[in-house]
Amino acid sequence: MATQTWLYDAILYIYALSLLFFFSDFMNASLRAKRIGAGLLIFVWVLQTGYLIWRIASHLQMTAVTPFEYWLGFTWLLITISLVISRFIKIDFVVFFVNVIGFAVLALNLYSNQGGGESLAVWRTTRELLYIHISLVLCAYAALTIGALFAGMYLFLHNQLKRKRWTSFVRRLPSLELIERYGDRAVIIGVPLLAMSLAIAVTSVLVEGRASLLFDWKVVTSCATLTMYVIYVYQRARLKRPGQQLARLYMLAFGTLILNLLANSISSFH
Repeated sequence: MATQTWLYDAILYIYALSLLFFFSDFMNASLRAKRIGAGLLIFVWVLQTGYLIWRIASHLQMTAVTPFEYWLGFTWLLITISLVISRFIKIDFVVFFVNVIGFAVLALNLYSNQGGGESLAVWRTTRELLYIHISLVLCAYAALTIGALFAGMYLFLHNQLKRKRWTSFVRRLPSLELIERYGDRAVIIGVPLLAMSLAIAVTSVLVEGRASLLFDWKVVTSCATLTMYVIYVYQRARLKRPGQQLARLYMLAFGTLILNLLANSISSFH
């Protein structure tokens, strides 16, 4: 069982890393990032295929498929479809979000009864999934906060250059292009992590039968925050908005994130 858990965790983490590279390609049209993301996704598919075959072979005597194998097969199918889309149809936006759903279901599948039905095992699984959710959201908050610092720096430097104020402080700042590049890297890391953590949280609430929590202030502001960052990504990657407009939009999105953090005091979600 320990080896099985280790392998499942490895699949999850490699899957998350693959999503980060796919998002990087979506933001900056990086062929290298796309190839690494695709390579990691293929590796996930190979590991999951072997794991799924092993699960089925070890449960041949069972008369019914457990929910664990059912959802494992579902995520395997999603990954397979995304690989086909990536190879033949080449719609990267669809590939990314299909795999966000696949990752959420794969992580949520830790909740499924794997055959033991032991309360202690269920409690440990729930705790592990909570750790994954908290780890993802904390890393997302950290990356997006750094991105906000770069956005604020961009607005300040742009304003100083526009007014031709060549102070010693301005000369010490990096160029607008470099600030924008580092800000993009923060978004590339933060937004997918935020999406994955929110997907895990929402789907787990639904499975546990606590749908009323979807109207909790924390969940509502989390969805609003993710929506704001998705709008930013779309403006940045597809509409090619000027840097100053993007920096302002980023600061607005970060303001929504601050509101989300303040919602902890009035939320009953966690």
